[in-house]
Amino acid sequence: MPYFCIQIKKHDITFYISKMAKKKKISETPTQAEKSVGEILSKTDMFVEKYLKQILIVLGVVVLVVIGIIAFHHSYLKPRANEANIALFEGENYFGQQQWDIALKGDSADYVGFAGIIDDYSGTPAANLAKAYAGICEYNLRNYEDALKYFESYKGKDQLFAAQVMAMIGDCYVNLGHTKKGIEYFHKAAAKANHSMISPIFLNKAAVVYENQNDYKSALDIYNTIKTKYPASKEASGVDKYIERAKAHINP
Repeated sequence: MPYFCIQIKKHDITFYISKMAKKKKISETPTQAEKSVGEILSKTDMFVEKYLKQILIVLGVVVLVVIGIIAFHHSYLKPRANEANIALFEGENYFGQQQWDIALKGDSADYVGFAGIIDDYSGTPAANLAKAYAGICEYNLRNYEDALKYFESYKGKDQLFAAQVMAMIGDCYVNLGHTKKGIEYFHKAAAKANHSMISPIFLNKAAVVYENQNDYKSALDIYNTIKTKYPASKEASGVDKYIERAKAHINP
């Protein structure tokens, strides 16, 4: 088998060992960066050692707070939210039967009413939804100012339901004689819904109010919008007669 024979002279070994020794000597001398890191670590160790007790106390407090929040959620908030949901379900039964007064104020037995849910279970999702239900009840009882208070305090994330609440705010304002503000809310509701079948309903409300104020030009603009932007909607199917009626009033 072929092999290579390497000859190493004595002075080569001496030179190599001397060179390595110099490298080692150089590497053993700490650089400025290494000194800085060492100082930082030393100061960190001193800080931890000095304030260890305080650090442990702070960590202990944080742990206790987290445990307290979890315990509060499971032992108080969650059962409370469940109770609110049960009460809301009872109210929805009365609401579905259009028993507005009982749905709102309770049945003098176990059910506290939407108003009671709002007061007794404040901060729960059920209490927030009860505000919308309570507003609808008050509206149907013709208590428009009270309905407004409930509607305006409702904070809804559901796009379509929130749009419906906006439209009912518009209805309240119209019934209170604030037609301009009512129309604004009808437009807001249409934009919020952004739905081909629902938005035209809210726009049509605005058009009807305009017609009642003899503002047929504004009503005509809305009817044309419904026809061109929402052609598949129920409102668009019969909008031509309203367009002609508005035109007749504009150009008698």
